[in-house]
Amino acid sequence: MFLMYSAMRVCCLVSREINCRPTIKLPNLQAVVIGRGPETEIVDKKCSRQQVELIADCNKGYVKIKQIGINPTSVDFVDIGKDQRTKLRPGQVLYIVNRLYPYAVEFSEETGEQPPKVPLKGNTTKRPYESSQDSSTETRTGKSIKVEHSELQDVPMNSKPSSNNVCSTKHASIPNEKGHTGHWSQGLKTSMQDPAMQVYHDERVVVIKDKYPKARYHWLVLPWEAVSSLKAIKKEHLELLQHMHKIGEKMVRECPASDSVTFRLGYHAIPSMSHVHLHVISQDFDSPCLKSKKHWNSFTTEYFLESQDVIEMIKKDGKVSVKGLAELLKSPLRCHVCKQEQATIPQLKEHLKKHGLK
Repeated sequence: MFLMYSAMRVCCLVSREINCRPTIKLPNLQAVVIGRGPETEIVDKKCSRQQVELIADCNKGYVKIKQIGINPTSVDFVDIGKDQRTKLRPGQVLYIVNRLYPYAVEFSEETGEQPPKVPLKGNTTKRPYESSQDSSTETRTGKSIKVEHSELQDVPMNSKPSSNNVCSTKHASIPNEKGHTGHWSQGLKTSMQDPAMQVYHDERVVVIKDKYPKARYHWLVLPWEAVSSLKAIKKEHLELLQHMHKIGEKMVRECPASDSVTFRLGYHAIPSMSHVHLHVISQDFDSPCLKSKKHWNSFTTEYFLESQDVIEMIKKDGKVSVKGLAELLKSPLRCHVCKQEQATIPQLKEHLKKHGLK
């Protein structure tokens, strides 16, 4: 007797709140309407009982979203609009109403046990098999995301919040992003929603710990507004950039090592992670996550655009120019203090100790 197994892709809507709401299963290509009620445990009267319609396409890997209720439903803080549609993909966050009640979509493989086929002796006709009442085992397989050690996150950090919501960071462990099945480049959108990663937030920005810090102190300042990259920045974002810079300076001031450590605030010209973010990074570069020439050059050449320079570009030209900067990642390894060339990252790190950067 042989058991046969079939794999079917399934989709679920999973709460991203600390006190998780019920997970909602979304059948393939079937409309599901949710809102205020027992299926979400939302009791907010600003949320309609029929707030949003969802149709999962398990083959294409996204969920079609339609706002039905009057108050705004949004994806990554971008309002959809009544009777308007958009798509929700892994790595994005759906806010049911008024930018509250966050959910993420997860796709996984559901394996079901098929009944055995038993040939009947002396008869070529096969009788239908009547399945037993044993329930099949359902396994949700959240894919682990392999993130390249680029500008974002590798060894997590602990933080102790100060009275002003600003944290000092050291290397330690932090919970993994379970169930995140989107492309690794979308990881920031998930991390900025994670309370364990947040060290400061206000109505315009959030500051998170870089999971793969390239120095002893490394934070990212991100706007709640959906802005994909520096190329998307326009003059209307000037005030936002200034606020991000202000919060970056606040992080530096309230860092316990600010008197002995130098910081830089800036942007990568062509970041590997989606969603614009300002790096606030100490110049010791003392981190096991700094492993390659690309890592080093992304923070120590003109590929790293100073925050104030970006603000001036927007004031003057209304856009940020990054033309030709990608080649800088291939530059030789040079000490950022004395400019002496080094052959390897280990030799460079040993050399930095001569400058007191331990």
